[in-house]
Amino acid sequence: MNSAFILTGGAEFSFLDKTHKFLDTEAGVLLEHDFKFVNSGDEPLIIKSYEVACSCTKITYPKEPVMPGKTGVVHLSFDTTGKYGFQSRKVKIFSSANKPAYIQFKVTVIPHNE
Repeated sequence: MNSAFILTGGAEFSFLDKTHKFLDTEAGVLLEHDFKFVNSGDEPLIIKSYEVACSCTKITYPKEPVMPGKTGVVHLSFDTTGKYGFQSRKVKIFSSANKPAYIQFKVTVIPHNE
């Protein structure tokens, strides 16, 4: 067997919950949620960047390495201004782990009645 193809260890995200469903929300509200995770790998987890389709969605994350077995939080914010109807966003997180991690949220935004 060729051992060059065996992955050994590394950092790894283990999110307690990868998807969050917000209650129906009126447009113009800033929604926020914390996604808690554990580094279930055997090397420090370093979050490098993230990618999302809309600038209305932002995350903040630990700038320091999350050591093996330790927990961290990815804080998500979604600005509902100018949004309406069902919204679903997926955030791709790039890190020192072997593969990107994904978190997602869903919400129905109700138009603001003037």
